[in-house]
Amino acid sequence: MAGTGQGLFVGVAVLGMVALGWAASAEPIPLPTPAPLPKEKGPAASKPAASAQSATSGLAAGVKSLFHLDKDAAPATTPATTTAGFTSAQRTQVDKVSAYLTNMQQLIGDFVQVGPDGSRVKGEFYIQKPGKIRFEYEPPSRIEIVADGQSVIVRDRKLATQDLYPLSQTPLRFLLSERIDLMRETNIIGVRADETFVTITIEETQPLVGTSRLVMMMGAKDYQLKQWTITDPQGYDTTVAVSNLDNSKRPDPGMFKIDYTRYIQ
Repeated sequence: MAGTGQGLFVGVAVLGMVALGWAASAEPIPLPTPAPLPKEKGPAASKPAASAQSATSGLAAGVKSLFHLDKDAAPATTPATTTAGFTSAQRTQVDKVSAYLTNMQQLIGDFVQVGPDGSRVKGEFYIQKPGKIRFEYEPPSRIEIVADGQSVIVRDRKLATQDLYPLSQTPLRFLLSERIDLMRETNIIGVRADETFVTITIEETQPLVGTSRLVMMMGAKDYQLKQWTITDPQGYDTTVAVSNLDNSKRPDPGMFKIDYTRYIQ
């Protein structure tokens, strides 16, 4: 990807996490971007956010689902190698996605996040490998998410509070690894490609928490990240779609600093 990409996190999904069988069963909802969004799922799907309060509630649920932020969660189990059971074409597609993610050492762009209740929030994101990411949500949201390579914090700007979690706990570590071989280092359960997208579904299990899935959608021609969807162990989807991608600018390192003295238990 050179300069500004034609990416998309709207139509979300990071990670497209990402429309294989289970996700593809839902009719996509068109958005003003190239990638489709799945229909909202879960008990609150019929009640889209209609106020700042409901949007904030939807954001909180989406953030928790997106990052698997549960302080009682244990690290995911080490997956078995998944090279068996896929065609040579599928393995080649996964290798190309791995190469893209490995070569993507820095990235700036816009995103749209769709929470489990159908609420949508926008913002900007910044990635600097290894392990650093920042999500800045547009007002009225007051939330910021920052990862410094070891930990992830969810910061409330208005209340001046923050909660801290291990980065190893979130599926986003796959995007933030300095080098990644998805076929050998993750549990891939599906690979699908058409003229528009290459979709990879990754599944992992955390003791005491359950099984989650990450669906990544990449462009079929340029293998750029378009969107991803995380399905948490309770079956709720959070989708992120990215757009206006730019890998030519190095984010300010100060954007990823965490003040551990402000950590709230």
